[in-house]
Amino acid sequence: MAYGTEIYGQLLLGQDSEESEEPGVPGKVDLMSYLPSYYMDVTEMEELQKQLGMELELQQFCMKDVLDQHFIQSATWGLERWEKELGLPLDPSKDYERRREMLLAKLRGSGTTTKAMIMQAAAAFSGGEVEIAETPGEYHFEIQFVGVMGVPLNMPGFIQLLEDIKPAHLTYSFKYTYTWWDTLKALNWHQAKSKTWNELRVYEGE
Repeated sequence: MAYGTEIYGQLLLGQDSEESEEPGVPGKVDLMSYLPSYYMDVTEMEELQKQLGMELELQQFCMKDVLDQHFIQSATWGLERWEKELGLPLDPSKDYERRREMLLAKLRGSGTTTKAMIMQAAAAFSGGEVEIAETPGEYHFEIQFVGVMGVPLNMPGFIQLLEDIKPAHLTYSFKYTYTWWDTLKALNWHQAKSKTWNELRVYEGE
């Protein structure tokens, strides 16, 4: 752009950069667009601004990456700090999603254990929507998963959380939701044969 056609400083540095479509990769910063037009096609200036732009892209990426670590839903390498803060075991071998589920459930499960609190903590897990049936006289409660067919993926994590938050004198059991036989009537023999038994047990229709 010609010098003087825009008020200098009106735009933030890097504001016109293109957002990268690939997560975690900084967008392109064109610093030449901030210079007077007589610098255009000057090889030395273009190369200088290109190098400076790459440094700015990296700086912007690092700033965003550090900010992401302050939130469980977007944290990656910062999950270890969250786990230490909440007293959870460190296990880098687990994927980010499983570790985030444990952290969110731990936050939701703090305080006095109630039916509502257990339901809220369970909801932090993938497919963890549950219904709870209490039998007070027997000091027992049953947890039925209604958010997903079959057994949720992170059951060991959920059991670990449940053991941490429930009163010691209470026992519990699990109830899972599976496919009704009537649901499978819509499948012909060829379609049913192409699926495993476990896939049929959690089949919800096409």
